[in-house]
Amino acid sequence: MPWSNQTGGGQNNGSNGSGGGGGGGGPWGQPPRGPQRPDGGGQQPPDLEEILKRGQDRLKNIIPGGGGGGGGGAKFSAAGLGLIAVAAVGLYAFSCAYQVEADELAVETVFGVPRDDVNEAGLHFAWWPFERADKVNIGVRQVNIGSTGRGGSRQGLMLSGDQNIVDVTFSVQYSVANPKDFLFKVNDPSGMVEEVAESAMREIVGRRPAQDIFRDDRQGITQEVRDITQTMLDNYGTGIGIRALNIEDVAPPPKVADAFDEVQRAEQNEDQFQEEANRYSNKALGEARGEAAQIREDAAGYKNRIVQEAQGEAQRFLSVYEQYVKAPVVTRKRLFLETMEGVLKDSSKVIMESGANGTGVVPYLPLPEINKRNTGSN
Repeated sequence: MPWSNQTGGGQNNGSNGSGGGGGGGGPWGQPPRGPQRPDGGGQQPPDLEEILKRGQDRLKNIIPGGGGGGGGGAKFSAAGLGLIAVAAVGLYAFSCAYQVEADELAVETVFGVPRDDVNEAGLHFAWWPFERADKVNIGVRQVNIGSTGRGGSRQGLMLSGDQNIVDVTFSVQYSVANPKDFLFKVNDPSGMVEEVAESAMREIVGRRPAQDIFRDDRQGITQEVRDITQTMLDNYGTGIGIRALNIEDVAPPPKVADAFDEVQRAEQNEDQFQEEANRYSNKALGEARGEAAQIREDAAGYKNRIVQEAQGEAQRFLSVYEQYVKAPVVTRKRLFLETMEGVLKDSSKVIMESGANGTGVVPYLPLPEINKRNTGSN
């Protein structure tokens, strides 16, 4: 019952058995603390039914469809439940939707078991709480290895195959190749790549002399380290793909840096001297080969000339012999005359006649001398 039905006010003071003066009492005979009644009978507590009625009227004014009739409460209840249901469904759908960015991939799990398919960029749904979506960035990541590593250790110090210590600094660029393995089989991707790449570098450097890692075969070492790193990561099922591996710097330990520089300068001088010697050798060898070729060409020309002359002489002899066979007497006389002409043409001659009519020495005109004088005067 409301408080107003349990208080007697100023008219029932004598019947409540509490005695007292002219002020009204509460239901247990205590002085009321509520507002003053309009009839002047004293303070009374607030009417609970009136408060509830006023609150219900305000709520009807706020919610559409609320009215003052007998069926207004039923209408309000149905509309309120519908709105609540729609809001709950929308909130659930919103909580189930998720967005995958352009540089991301997502793997959904059903009761913690990952699915085989991978969701690419776009809007997707995972029915919470049965499904969950784990996203991973597929961009290129980089790990720097060398010099001072984790815990302050000299991570880049390595022992080469010829018992030298070198300080190698290199970097590894990797990305996600298999999102499912990457998300559920790798706890620390950067740490795993760092440890595997460092182990592979130590293995390769330990097989090679220090000169290979310094300058002779750095590219070959880089390729071998990359292949070994990728193979080990694949064997572990990490879902990581190595994009690039670059050797940034190779230096000796600080304590032996000066001695190492001296060795490097000596090796550079050795290379310079070898290059100069090779240039001189190539020049001398080229000249010698040129002279030898010229001598061979001259000898070949001389041989050809002699052979041709011999063949010509033999041919001429054969032709003369053919004529001799045809006329031996004439040919012998001709050969005699031609031979004597060749012998006597350049000598001084004196003709001596003998016989009955001969007079001894016969003077003759010095025709050769005359010819010489005539030739000199011209």
